[in-house]
Amino acid sequence: QFKPDPYVVTALNCAVWVFYGMPFVHPDSLLVVTINGIGLVIELIYVTIFFIYAEWQKRRKILIFLVVELIILGIIIFITLTFLFGTKARSMLVGIVAVVMNIAMYTSPLTVMRRVISTKSVKFMPFYLSLANFANGCIWFAYAFLKFDVYILIPNGLGALSGAIQLLLYAKYYKTTNWDDDGKPSEIEIPRNPTA
Repeated sequence: QFKPDPYVVTALNCAVWVFYGMPFVHPDSLLVVTINGIGLVIELIYVTIFFIYAEWQKRRKILIFLVVELIILGIIIFITLTFLFGTKARSMLVGIVAVVMNIAMYTSPLTVMRRVISTKSVKFMPFYLSLANFANGCIWFAYAFLKFDVYILIPNGLGALSGAIQLLLYAKYYKTTNWDDDGKPSEIEIPRNPTA
């Protein structure tokens, strides 16, 4: 029942950020390269496991996505290294592409948030994912101020805001959520001791 789409898109997002952090694009970005490099490996492991166990239709979809992503990444790399000279111009192009992808990644839970508000239920919005999005956005937002990198600042500021909204929705609608349909164990009533 799981969809690989967000993970395949996140893999491309990580790959673009790794390219952004290369010394010939944006010097002194070791943390950006290492964190997103690790993220890329994790996403590719997930996609590989999904690919192994999925039926052929989903495998075909993953292959098409991956080929399209490789083409997009190849075009970005080709344009950047062929037509742009100097790290300022390269950082700007790759940074803008990375910002657009990061904003798309962070705002993807908006459809889930709409569902939470309409159903007054948070069972389709995992708490730890919302918390991780909020923490990730806050940390990268703070990191962007160290060297004032606007390409890291903008999407992660929006990511922190999106995560905060998700956590507020979780707090507001947690008590009105019916967990019985979700497969969570319902509360077991303990029989009262008649002698007490």
